[in-house]
Amino acid sequence: MNIRSAWLPVTGQTRSDTRVASLGALTPTSPVATRSGVLPGSSDGKWRISGFTVTGSTAMGATVYPGRAVIQGTDTQGAYPVVLTQTAALTFADGHAQYGRIDLIVIRVRDDEYDATGRSDASVEVVQGAPSAAPVPPAAPQLSLPLYTVAVPAGTSAGTGGINWTSALTGLRTATVAIGGIVPVTTDTAIGAYPGQYRDFGNGLQRWDGTAWQAYPPQPVWQNWTPAWTTATGLATPSFGNAVIECRYIRNGPTVHLNFAITFGTTSSGGTNPATTDNWRFSLPVKAASAFKCVGFADLTATTRERAVARVRLTSPDFFELEISSGQPSGDSVLYAGLVDALTPWTWVAGHTIFGTATYEAAQ
Repeated sequence: MNIRSAWLPVTGQTRSDTRVASLGALTPTSPVATRSGVLPGSSDGKWRISGFTVTGSTAMGATVYPGRAVIQGTDTQGAYPVVLTQTAALTFADGHAQYGRIDLIVIRVRDDEYDATGRSDASVEVVQGAPSAAPVPPAAPQLSLPLYTVAVPAGTSAGTGGINWTSALTGLRTATVAIGGIVPVTTDTAIGAYPGQYRDFGNGLQRWDGTAWQAYPPQPVWQNWTPAWTTATGLATPSFGNAVIECRYIRNGPTVHLNFAITFGTTSSGGTNPATTDNWRFSLPVKAASAFKCVGFADLTATTRERAVARVRLTSPDFFELEISSGQPSGDSVLYAGLVDALTPWTWVAGHTIFGTATYEAAQ
């Protein structure tokens, strides 16, 4: 089998062994240890991990394709770079007469200096599982890297059609990359090595924050917000009282989306001695880049027939006002037009509502 490991044979290491076997600072798991795994990538750029791919080739045989990997021993042993430069063939034992089993395909390193096996080499091997009514994969040997499990049903043999390779293989390969690189993972549950480490989970990046993997960039979330309610004149200051306030917003980069729903209560107040010049102002959850005449719309409701539409107007980067933009469904005109206040478009009382939505550019 043409699989080699640099810095492992007592004699006979060639210059090509040293060149093709990856060696360097890889993803750390401790100050002196490296994450075991297959180096990612494929020749066409389509696959996250193509090294050490296994496919069925005969009824009871499989082919392992070339790849490079690193297998970490103990801290004192260090990490073993291995490389398979040509395809390798694996043969599986016939199935048990009564029970199925699950075999394990691994890259395995033996180092006589540490394990007294009498061998100093690397190989791709099949670790045979135990037949059982509920079979489980065998434990991986010391100093090995699991690649796949293979389900071998009871009675399987070349004479019965062999292993069903379309369903028998379950991939277990993990990847490792140079320190600071982004590790492609699939079902990996390993913790990060340091805050600021990144990995690619298939549908986006994740960043290790010291305790958990977090989506990166951080995903925006909807938040509650209660606007400050004032007037343009500073007079007739309104108050929500026992109004029902449901205001939420989300910021995604430079864009802010907000929804607001206000149902006036029995203690809600439009202020003392209000006038039609005391235009209402509602503070923004995030400062806007600039004033803007229309960033959204609001539904103003007194009764089923007394309703109007207002545009959400950023009179300032800090707050919005509501400007009447319609008549009523009945065809009647509103009592007062212009900017909404305690008297516009009608006198506000308990049960009246303001429901709106807006989108605007946030200040940098």
